[in-house]
Amino acid sequence: MADKTLVCKDCGKDFVFTQGEQDFYKEKGFDNEPQRCTECRQAKKQQRNNNNRGFRR
Repeated sequence: MADKTLVCKDCGKDFVFTQGEQDFYKEKGFDNEPQRCTECRQAKKQQRNNNNRGFRR
C-alpha cells in the first residue's frame, strides 16, 4: 500500500493517510478511511469531551 492523499470533510484541506495508518486501520478492522485531518479530529474529540462534561450523573 502507498500513502494516500485525502481531503478533510470539515476544513477541506488535503492530508496524508500513511501506509502505517492504513495498516493500523486494517489491523483494527476499520472499513472506512478517515474523514478528517488530524487537527479536525482532535478538535472534534475536544468538542465531544466538552459537551459531555455537563451530563455527568
